[in-house]
Amino acid sequence: MEAKVFEGKIEEEVISSALKELNVTENDCYIKVSKSKSGLLKKETVSVSIYLISDLVDYIKDYLNNIVTSMGLEVNFETKVRDKQITVKMYSNNNSILIGHDGKTLSALLTIVKQYVYNEIGEYPYLLLDVENYKEKQEHRLERLAKNIAKDVERTKVAVEMECMNSYSRRIIHNALANNPHVYTESTGEGSNRHVVVKPKED
Repeated sequence: MEAKVFEGKIEEEVISSALKELNVTENDCYIKVSKSKSGLLKKETVSVSIYLISDLVDYIKDYLNNIVTSMGLEVNFETKVRDKQITVKMYSNNNSILIGHDGKTLSALLTIVKQYVYNEIGEYPYLLLDVENYKEKQEHRLERLAKNIAKDVERTKVAVEMECMNSYSRRIIHNALANNPHVYTESTGEGSNRHVVVKPKED
């Protein structure tokens, strides 16, 4: 992925000039700054690399397409960018393969793509990766589960340990019950055994 490179003496001035020339804001790009000293007086030169998010979206789609094609799948992409958050939805001829058991293939793809981008621009992108509406359906399912468990805990006053989940799923549970006046949540366990416990609040 090609960056737009600008050089100067003062970092803030170089960045401001670069954004003005490209007619973009900081929300439209990722900025990578490097500094070097040269000459007898060791004067510092600032080099600013600008990676446009619009270019980054194409970069991500091309990389994903190569991976998915190697899996023997055909895929179409739908992308959306909002406040630096890139959302990529994939629609393939076999969504279940892309999702994997409990979403593990999808999670692995997200990790690989974020690392790939980091290797290029030195920063992890705010990227959401989905297959059709799998993530959205998963969120709704977990939210319903959390609220049903909360009702049981409120009624019985007995804590409930949920099944082991990844950090994404645990966060959904925590957020779903964050404002519940009768229960609270904690994460416990290590590694793949980490899970959420729903506990009753003291009266």
